[in-house]
Amino acid sequence: MSSNPLEQVLYEVKRTIVGQDKLLERMAIALLSGGHLLVEGVPGLAKTLAVKVLAESIGGQFQRVQFTPDLVPADLTGTRVYRPHSGDFETVLGPVFANLLLADEINRAPAKVQSALLEVMQEHQVTIGRETFPVPAPFLVMATQNPIESEGTYPLPEAQVDRFMMKVVVDYPTPPEEHAVVGRALQPPPATAAILTPEDLLRMQSEVEAVYVDPSVVTYAVAVVGATRHPAAAGLGDLAGYVTYGGSPRASINLVLGARSLAFLRGRDYVLPTDVSELAGDVLRHRLVMSYQALADNVDPDTVINAVLRATPVPAVVTREAAQAPRRLDPSVWAQQ
Repeated sequence: MSSNPLEQVLYEVKRTIVGQDKLLERMAIALLSGGHLLVEGVPGLAKTLAVKVLAESIGGQFQRVQFTPDLVPADLTGTRVYRPHSGDFETVLGPVFANLLLADEINRAPAKVQSALLEVMQEHQVTIGRETFPVPAPFLVMATQNPIESEGTYPLPEAQVDRFMMKVVVDYPTPPEEHAVVGRALQPPPATAAILTPEDLLRMQSEVEAVYVDPSVVTYAVAVVGATRHPAAAGLGDLAGYVTYGGSPRASINLVLGARSLAFLRGRDYVLPTDVSELAGDVLRHRLVMSYQALADNVDPDTVINAVLRATPVPAVVTREAAQAPRRLDPSVWAQQ
């Protein structure tokens, strides 16, 4: 497979962002898959800056919305404005009409504003009055949320959380990384160059669709997601009381789509089972509804996901060439004919 232009994009972002390699890779996977990304971490970890720099490096339209308790749906999607001089209503489109939308601190807005994102995230269109307006392509929502504050926040409803392809949890940097962060803060930030165009990204998304996914890999992904719904059937009876609801079929779809993009990003034209297992935590952690017993016993979704991965048999690796090669009959079969 040829060199991936997204590698240049990630290099450009790393000129500004120190560390956060996992976050940047997941952002690239979301871009290639056409999915949406939820990023969670304490303040000061450069979540917003990472999204902003990535948007600048891929070109296209970028909009940032700071979610607050007084935000209304019209502030997000747009509204109809009356013009007295003409006596007509004019439709003013909101900030969702961009290639990359940054929903900053999404859990600070009330439910009606969060729900306003549902149609545009799923259908890539917005209805204002009696008219429906498509958003630009490609379209990607990256949302951030702060996990340590509960006052003045509104938990995302499960229906909207399921629309996000992945949820990435950002941790503190290592001491060497933090040292580099402080060192860069003493100098003016470098200008970010636009490496790609929206058209380039659409072309790359088409190339990702050509990456081979063996049926055994799909079976493996479905088995992993299915084990989160019925842990006892997967030999994990001790976890059955901790999970109220497991991953939805959308989790299986996004797990395979994400694995396909990860294979493309790493220069392969076929998906490995390790691509699926590596993304399982990010794809599933926000989709598992844990019970009160899990909260009492301090069992989080990642604990369940890791146990599921250990209990699910991993299939043998099958490449595109092996799948397309003609099957040879056993010599004993010829002897019987």
